[in-house]
Order: sequence, then structure tokens, then C-alpha cells
Amino acid sequence: MSNMKRLLLAATLALMGTGTGASIAAPDDDTIVIGLSADISTLDPAQVDNRIDMNIAAHLFGTLYTVDSDGKIQPNFATGYKVSDDGTEYTFTIKPGLTCEDGEKLTAEDVAYSFTRAADPKNGFSGNTPGFVFDALGYKSAEAVDDLNVKIKFAKKSSIVLGMLSEVFLHCKDSYEKMSAEQASSKPIGSGSYRLVSWDHGSELVLEKVKDPAVFKKIVVRVIPEASTRTAELIAGNVDVITNVSPDQIDTINNSGTADVQKMQGTRRMYVGFNLTGKFSGTKGTDAIKKPEVRRAMQYALDVPSICSQLLSSNCTRLNGPANPPNDNPDLKPYPYDPAQAEKLLDAAGYPRGADGVRFELKMQAPRGRYLNDANVALAIGQYLSDIGVKTDVELLDWASVYSPLFRTHDAGPLFFIGSGGSTWSAIYDMSDLSTPDAETNDTGWSDPHWFDGWAKIDAAKTPEEERAAVNQMLKVFYDDGPWLLLYDQPDFYGVSKRISWKARRDEHIELFDAKLAK
Repeated sequence: MSNMKRLLLAATLALMGTGTGASIAAPDDDTIVIGLSADISTLDPAQVDNRIDMNIAAHLFGTLYTVDSDGKIQPNFATGYKVSDDGTEYTFTIKPGLTCEDGEKLTAEDVAYSFTRAADPKNGFSGNTPGFVFDALGYKSAEAVDDLNVKIKFAKKSSIVLGMLSEVFLHCKDSYEKMSAEQASSKPIGSGSYRLVSWDHGSELVLEKVKDPAVFKKIVVRVIPEASTRTAELIAGNVDVITNVSPDQIDTINNSGTADVQKMQGTRRMYVGFNLTGKFSGTKGTDAIKKPEVRRAMQYALDVPSICSQLLSSNCTRLNGPANPPNDNPDLKPYPYDPAQAEKLLDAAGYPRGADGVRFELKMQAPRGRYLNDANVALAIGQYLSDIGVKTDVELLDWASVYSPLFRTHDAGPLFFIGSGGSTWSAIYDMSDLSTPDAETNDTGWSDPHWFDGWAKIDAAKTPEEERAAVNQMLKVFYDDGPWLLLYDQPDFYGVSKRISWKARRDEHIELFDAKLAK
């Protein structure tokens, strides 16, 4: 039996164990309880930068637009907009009568402030709004025209403005101007359907309804890192929804009589990033991965379908780039598992095996407990790479306290295992992680001009067909020389109590506004 098969078998058997946690009383009829696998990092609306934080923030803050479960863009706090002839200035009209939870009126001035606060370099924000949305759209400025109209200017026209603005959380100026950074992070003043009642870091967060839309009066978010404990709490009726159900526990939940598993193909692109920023320069391995031919060779080392079937209990198709199907480039076939080809290409690149069988060494950092069976997937990847002579030391780190801060500052690596949330509605959205060489979300530091020059072609496109052609050209560049060791769209398994009626979304948005007690 090969080393890889032994590792996969051992990891599969390790999943079979179960555990229990302390029993907690079943929730009241006016309360819904969610069990998450990892802790929330921040609730500052300008600083949230991962899906866990954003799912909580979405209940605390409103946005101009939202993207529904079908990938359609819908108005939220906005009632409509006008756009300039050159496509760079949007004037949004907002609903009258909006307020924040403390009673302060939310007007166009507050909308403009939500943008300018996030963009102000003095604040040093690196969250999703300044680090992804603003970089992708070329945000320039925002100003109130009057109480109900706000003008937002961008450096370029874009077809994804409305969808992107669904991720900018709106908050009231007077309240936030008085806050310290710590207060903004842990004691938010919301504009949405719920307010924060309490937050015991690493344990529990409680939200309380302040206005519609919402059904349940209270949302309780429990942090339960151990998968078997989440399952036990769900079956016991103490939790209504759990995320990241361990694959070996699906049958247990479905046969419990108290809960079911909702399974779907997610949109989170899982990959191993190559840190090309120069922070790890000076060793044979870190210098090697700067070469496109080396990165391409390593693609052939991974048996992604086997990882999915044996560690994730799912049949998945390997990614062919950053864009999710059906918005990917259909002409690009996923890299096959071909270790002989990987070895041949590494030899040709000038990295033959040494007397000890090693070509070069690398460290790969990965989170433990953030993604579906992430630790075992990372170990499997490390073994696959080691099998072709790229000796890989896998370091597993706590997500909230260690890995996330490293990743946010681009200090993870030189290889790092990560997942990036994707969409169902736009290839350009999915590609916008790499909007500029110095974008916050360009976590690899990749700077290939063949990719980045492509954005100008997208901006210049006069028809959807021209835009699509430019997108496909960029995706081909990424496929050939890109900075990701391509893996899979993470399959998502949600455990859902029969006490409630709720349907999970494919895009990892956990929205509870329409959740209700089952009939």
C-alpha cells in the first residue's frame, strides 16, 4: 500500500469517532440556535473579511442591494439608482425612514460615511469592503446629494457594481464617530434586523430582533469546534443548524429522527496558495515555486477526486481556475492526477531528485477546524507533494487566533491551504480576488501582467460577448501559470433540525430572516 493510500485510510478511520458535549436546554420557540465550527473574529462592518463574520454582520447591518439564493440581485436599503453615461458614477436613492438600532436616522450621509470610513487610510482597515470590493470596483468617493440620494464614484465602469455593493455594510455616522476601534469590533450598533445582545468570545453570541424582516426574536450563535459535538447537540435538539457536518456523521444525523443533512455543491474555491510576495525568499523550495513551470508541474501531483471521495464523502470536479461553474472557461479541462508527468516537468524545470529522493522542501500552513475536514485534507496534499519529491511539512494552526491573522497580513506560507468564497452570479466577481497586484485579497502576491492587463480589456468591452472573451483569456492565463494549486469547490453539509423550516444556500450565506418553526 502506498504512503498516500495509507494516509487516506487512516484519515477516514479517524473520522469515525464520536464525541459529546455538555447538554444545553433546547431553545424556546422564539429562538433559533446555530452551531459554527469556528469563532467570529470581528463585527466591525468595515473590517469583517471572512464568511463567518459576514454572516453575522448581515443580520446586524443593511446594504444597498442583496444577492438572493438564486444569484439574482435585489434592492435592500436602496430603491433604485441612476448611472452616468461613462458608467463610473452611481446615484442611489435610499428608502425613507431607515434607522439604526439606537434610533439614529440612517440617511444618505450615513451611507456615504460607511464608504468613506472603510476607505480612509488612517483607519488601516483591511476587511472585505476596502480590501476586496473597493479594489475590484476602483472605488473613488462617496457623497450625499441630499437626505435620500448618495453619489458613489468609481475609477472605471463595471458590470458587477450592484452585486459587489451587497457586501458593504451600512452604519450610522454619529454612532461610529464616537467609537474606539475595539468598540466597533465588539459592540456594533447595527442598521439591520437584529442587534448584538452579548458576545462571549469563543463560546456564544446572542442577537435580538429589532425590526423586520425577521421571524425569530432571538438568534443564538454557538461556537462548537468539535464536529462530533456539533452533531450530538443537533440530534439532542439543543442546536437548530450546524455547519461543516463531518461526512462520517451524515447517516447518523439522517437516521436520528430529529434532524437531516442538507448537502450541496458549494461555491467556496479551495486551493493551496503559493506565497510569491518575497517574504519567504532564500531557500531552494521558495525560489522554485516562483517559476510558472514548477507551479504547473505540481498541479499534476494531486489526486483531487480521491481526496473528495475519501475525505469529504463527495464526488467533486477539480477546479480549472478561480471562476465557479457555470461561469468558468468551458475550454479548460481540470488538471488530471499524473505524478509521472509532475516528475517529468520538475526534472525539465531543473529540479531533479537528490540522493535522498527530495527535489526541494516547503512548509505548508493550514487551518484546523475552519473547513470541511481541513486538517486531513491538508495532510493528504502534503503527502501527495512529498510523493513526487517536493518534501512538504504541514503545519496545522488554530483558525481564529493564529491562521487568520497570518493570512490577513499575507504572512502564511510559503504554501497555505485556504478557501475563498465564490459566487453563483459572476465570473468577474470570482476573479476579483486578484483585481490588482497589491489588492488585499491577492494573498499570493502574484503579479503576472498577462492576467492584470486583462482587466482593461474587460473594462473596454462594449458587449457581453466581448467581456466574456476577455474573461476566458484571463482564465487561460491563470490555468497555465496561476498562483493557486487548484483543488475543488467545497461541498457543504448543513445539519438542520426538524424543529425548523430553513433551506441552506449554495454560496455559504447563512441567512435566517425567513427561517421559521416547522409546521
